[in-house]
Amino acid sequence: MGMRLLPQPVLTLVIAAVWMALANGVSLGNAVLGLVLGIAVPLLTQAYWPDRPRFRKPWRIADFALVVLWDIIVSNIQVARLILFRRGDSLRSQFIRVPLDLTNAEAITILAGTITMTPGTVSADLSADGTAILVHCLETDDPEATVTAIKQRYEKRLMEIFA
Repeated sequence: MGMRLLPQPVLTLVIAAVWMALANGVSLGNAVLGLVLGIAVPLLTQAYWPDRPRFRKPWRIADFALVVLWDIIVSNIQVARLILFRRGDSLRSQFIRVPLDLTNAEAITILAGTITMTPGTVSADLSADGTAILVHCLETDDPEATVTAIKQRYEKRLMEIFA
């Protein structure tokens, strides 16, 4: 019965929390409406989620989020320094190919989004067979080190999270 009422409990909590943040106020009415939305949306959309992702180690999500947040902060500072103190023609920007060990579509999507959210890098394309991501780097003099960093900091953690 619990799985039928809450087909995606994490999504239910996220929707309820987002509703509370959007409501910009904590009240019993907002909490109840957030929970109703959090229960209703997954129930109404469960037919569109036949192959829901399975989390092997969901507690690692917090670790992944902290690493990404830290990298976003550090990258913002690095990109600001590049823009403020370097001439555009001196930047060593290039496209790099990041081979993937991930096979889960949701995990690959999160990886591509993470790369794009981190200032200085953008996911430009996913290979047709899903085995590599093309990434544009604003500044890199060592493409192999950039690939290694992406794989170690992001892909490895995502592989631990997703089954």
